[in-house]
Amino acid sequence: MQLLYRKIMKKNIIGFILIFSFTIGLFAQEGVTIVKDGQLDVETVFSPNDSLSNNVELKLSKKELRKLKVAKRNVHYNILGGPSYTPDFGVLVGGSSLVTFRMNPSDTTQLRSVIPASIAVMLNGGLAIQSKPQLFFKQDKFRIFGQFNYKNSLENFYGVGYETNKHWERSDSTSRYRFNGVQINPWFLFRIKKSNFFIGPQIDINFEKMTKPAKYMTDLPSYIEAGGTPSGYKNFSSGIGFLISYDTRDLPANAYKGLYLNISGLMYEKFLGSETRFYRLDLDYRQYITLGKRKVLAWTAQTKNVFGDVPLNKYSLAGTPFDLRGYYTGQYRDKSAHVAIVEYRQMFNTDKSNWFKKIVNHLGFVAWGGCGFMGPNPVKIEGVLPNAGVGLRIEIQPRMNIRLDIGRNMVNKQNLFYFNMTESF
Repeated sequence: MQLLYRKIMKKNIIGFILIFSFTIGLFAQEGVTIVKDGQLDVETVFSPNDSLSNNVELKLSKKELRKLKVAKRNVHYNILGGPSYTPDFGVLVGGSSLVTFRMNPSDTTQLRSVIPASIAVMLNGGLAIQSKPQLFFKQDKFRIFGQFNYKNSLENFYGVGYETNKHWERSDSTSRYRFNGVQINPWFLFRIKKSNFFIGPQIDINFEKMTKPAKYMTDLPSYIEAGGTPSGYKNFSSGIGFLISYDTRDLPANAYKGLYLNISGLMYEKFLGSETRFYRLDLDYRQYITLGKRKVLAWTAQTKNVFGDVPLNKYSLAGTPFDLRGYYTGQYRDKSAHVAIVEYRQMFNTDKSNWFKKIVNHLGFVAWGGCGFMGPNPVKIEGVLPNAGVGLRIEIQPRMNIRLDIGRNMVNKQNLFYFNMTESF
């Protein structure tokens, strides 16, 4: 099995690199872009009101004119697809898209809205669709962020609590089940006057159903206490809450400098339609420092906490594609999880004098180290989860990257591979 796993990993990593290199080559030929303060600025390239524009247009070739036309478009998008591999779902056929645009095309100072989306069809049976949009309105006086997920897939449940999670074996007879669920979680953020503070409401609606639970999974105390039976488990939760954010990042999707602090609270009550009563309080701190041209040191500290009668799939997780990469999603869960990560990011800067250097200029790497902490409440720590990893970055739009990461789970001695749009945090 270990040999088969390595072969699959090797083949898919090579396949990804080939696909991405081809895409970058197309991108380099399709558009001409100028970046100002991290934003796409095509007015610098060509302005219809420029008195010299007519003369310039006559001197340009058809290919150059086409590049200028593409660069002046408001909506830019990239679509990738093909066979893939993820640590949680195995071999799959998937596609990812990245769409960026300005709500007001004439305002070149406005932050570009970002809509990353992915779809995956699992060869072992299943479908997953995910999007985490960042939309900016009215000179950034109003934002809509959030996450939207649909998933029908084979997953694993390892119980609740560090000791149970650590020692529970992952297999068809111990942890596997069929999951079917949907999540709708929009955030609405309003800027407070001219400050960097935002405040607003959020909504979180979830339907989750577990069927065909593994034989020994149904013996787990946490599964039984939540109402799980040998035939499965289901839950509907509906919550409303608040968000308070302080944000000085130059570009939220891939910051080079700035600070981000977000406090999020949610209450799930029966009068809102939720089947159980529970509460959630999260804090997310991130900071970014520019060390040179396209060289960034980033770090984050996050704490996620739930209280009350918590459904099985709403516990706090330590280990996702967006924090401790290397741990299976849901492998470690409890009522409180804390994460701290430091990450170095660097893109390769070349003079783009030939096709090879143009391709290299779209590539970069990251290296990170971090640690997770788990427990039944915010102050009681029962487990420590060290983590480290490296990754490849491929720029498909200015300041918009595809990431390929390999992370190390130092507790269970395993390496996992990830492919996502935009940075992890």
